Amino acid sequence: MDHARILRTVVGVTAAYLVVLGFWLGWVMPHTPPGTAPFQIMALVGAFGSCVGLGMVLTQRPSRADRALRRRGLEGWAVIEGMHPLERTDHHTELTELDLELTVPGAETYRGTIVYDLQPVDRERIAVGEIVSIRVDPADRDRIILCFGKPRS
Repeated sequence: MDHARILRTVVGVTAAYLVVLGFWLGWVMPHTPPGTAPFQIMALVGAFGSCVGLGMVLTQRPSRADRALRRRGLEGWAVIEGMHPLERTDHHTELTELDLELTVPGAETYRGTIVYDLQPVDRERIAVGEIVSIRVDPADRDRIILCFGKPRS
């Protein structure tokens, strides 16, 4: 979970909400019919909640750099040689250090480690000896991303 992205999203939505609230209080509220203020306040609070929720959904998307690496990275595979649990997270996953033997066609095999947020649903696919698909940044071979297709049936 990227707490910095979440914080930026909440702060941005709150700042925009305060601007809209100031506009409503200063210009819209004096020109509205009497008795409609409670409905307008409910609509403003509902819009704020919806914007925060939409922001949280968009925050969970991979970063632009990760999306570019997934699209333009060199395809390869990695054999998981070791798994070292680091810590449990607050969202029922476990940060795990993976020792990998990385292979990219046309290049020498090399070793590397990554820290992966292991979800319970991925435990069968990520085990010692398993082969996982990867994408490697052509400019920096140390920058990789694990790619999973559809789950096995």
